[in-house]
Amino acid sequence: MTKHQLADDTYTASELLCVMAARLLKDGQIVFAGIGVPLLAATLAQHQFAPHLTILFEGGTIGPRIVPGELPPSTNEQRCTRHANMLLPITDVLLLLQRGYVDIGFMGGAQIDRFGNLNSSFIGDADNPKTRLPGTGGGNDISSLTNMIVAMKHEKRRFVADVDFITSPGWVKGRRSRAEAGLPEGGLWRVVTDLALMGFDEETREMKVLALQQGVTREQVQDNTGFKLLFDEKLQTVAPPTKEELATLRHLDPDCRFTA
Repeated sequence: MTKHQLADDTYTASELLCVMAARLLKDGQIVFAGIGVPLLAATLAQHQFAPHLTILFEGGTIGPRIVPGELPPSTNEQRCTRHANMLLPITDVLLLLQRGYVDIGFMGGAQIDRFGNLNSSFIGDADNPKTRLPGTGGGNDISSLTNMIVAMKHEKRRFVADVDFITSPGWVKGRRSRAEAGLPEGGLWRVVTDLALMGFDEETREMKVLALQQGVTREQVQDNTGFKLLFDEKLQTVAPPTKEELATLRHLDPDCRFTA
């Protein structure tokens, strides 16, 4: 596991993902969060600077307050409902997406391509896949109808020129192809990795590196990517996690189930 150094403390790549993703959220937003790093990042944001952030779960929960040390392993687990504002059928929660009530969709994926399309279905040939993955769940609905944040480890096997299957659409084939496919709203907004923070070119919709994690070079990012990346002209360096952010994160997840 990759370790990063901060003064007299170390943090994992997953902890870095959580902190960097949390910083992208704003107080008052409504966030459709997946389990794992997305949930932990959203909960970290609630505790650090966004007390009025509302989390939605695919299982039908609106506005839970996650208990530190008791992060749920599934969107259908009872711990998802603690202090929730409402418990709805899954179809009603997804209907909120269709009506435009959700600001940010937030999840991970096994593969992502240069246009931000995500694969969480299978690796390899459809008729004889090497690996079967969990599938879409509500992933297609979320990515089709909201502005998306994706958090994932930066590896060449994950960042591929073309995903083996589009489970959750990003910018499809680039340019206006998303809108032409019948998805005029939303799109992949940010990709957070342990190497960089990325967005997408406004015209071509190709992935663009906006900032590097501390100590990371352009060459490292490109070497760990299976396609040609764009780099912003004003490429920045992201501030590392603070001791306060790490302390809060570890309070929320003391067993490091999602940060190991």
